[in-house]
Amino acid sequence: MYEKILLPTDGSDFANNAAKHALFIASKIGTQVIAVSIVENGFVSALPLEENVLEIEELLKSDCEKNLEQFKAIAESEYDVDIKYVIGEGSPAKAILEIAKAEEVDLIVVGSSGKSGFDKFIMGSVADKIVNSAECAVLVIH
Repeated sequence: MYEKILLPTDGSDFANNAAKHALFIASKIGTQVIAVSIVENGFVSALPLEENVLEIEELLKSDCEKNLEQFKAIAESEYDVDIKYVIGEGSPAKAILEIAKAEEVDLIVVGSSGKSGFDKFIMGSVADKIVNSAECAVLVIH
């Protein structure tokens, strides 16, 4: 039923919990997991100095790499799964949906909230946008 599972991760506890579910499903049915972390760089273009922009973009990309390394540690500890790693750029929900479409995924497994504090009280805005706009099945993990 599922040939490709997309797992967006921001390094939060919710994302790590979603990762365990995605990896469990993938290990049981022998499917690929595409782990994606998004460089949210929309606000960077408004900064006045170009050297600051480059430094911030590098920091954001480094953070995404750390998120994927954290996912990799979870994956390698318990699961034998084919994994592809992707770093996207832009608005997180939009970038995730674009990657899902380009990769022709069948399922997106996403944490209910991200790193921001207010998200802990309601379903995260990224998860909400994915649920309402994805062209494939979405599994939201709390």
